Amino acid sequence: MCTGKCSKCIGISLYPLVLVSIICNIVLFFPDLKSIYAQQETEGLYRLTDEVKYMGGIIGGGILVLIPAIHIHSTGRQGCCANRCGMFLSIIFAAIGVVGGLYSAIVAAVGLVDGPVCMNEIGVWGRPFKSSSESYLGNSDIWDSCKEPQYVVEFNLGLFSALLVAGFLEVVLCGFQMFNGLFGCICGTCSNKEVA
Repeated sequence: MCTGKCSKCIGISLYPLVLVSIICNIVLFFPDLKSIYAQQETEGLYRLTDEVKYMGGIIGGGILVLIPAIHIHSTGRQGCCANRCGMFLSIIFAAIGVVGGLYSAIVAAVGLVDGPVCMNEIGVWGRPFKSSSESYLGNSDIWDSCKEPQYVVEFNLGLFSALLVAGFLEVVLCGFQMFNGLFGCICGTCSNKEVA
């Protein structure tokens, strides 16, 4: 496979990951699928997990990967044989994508480790699993300590895990494109001519 076709394949593969990252981050603003918690957060009450507000999925896995994905995809279009300049630029854009994917994955990992913001049994809002001596990830028995929003632990686990996986895949794909772009920059994108 020539480096141009490989770039096109990588670019196309990044689009669904960008979409997943943006959607997951937006949905995280609405625990229990209700807007009341986001509204209370704007009023100064502590209702949303800090890592949601860092917008790793929107900024990192979304925007910082979407722009490189568009360039990487366009680098692989037909008629761009020996496009060494385009391949050189794809290395730079792919590096930006790596940074965006890393940011998204790191924020998601911290969100997973520290746990969600919720109301405990005595009506106090906070992050009960952050200061816990044992990890809540492997012990579902302690998830009941979060009374509101309902099922917030499962909600955060699912969405932050999806963000973590999407960010990791974005880093891998963009990292591979950096090597592909370097090879394409040195050797050209294709060696064969387009057949009419």
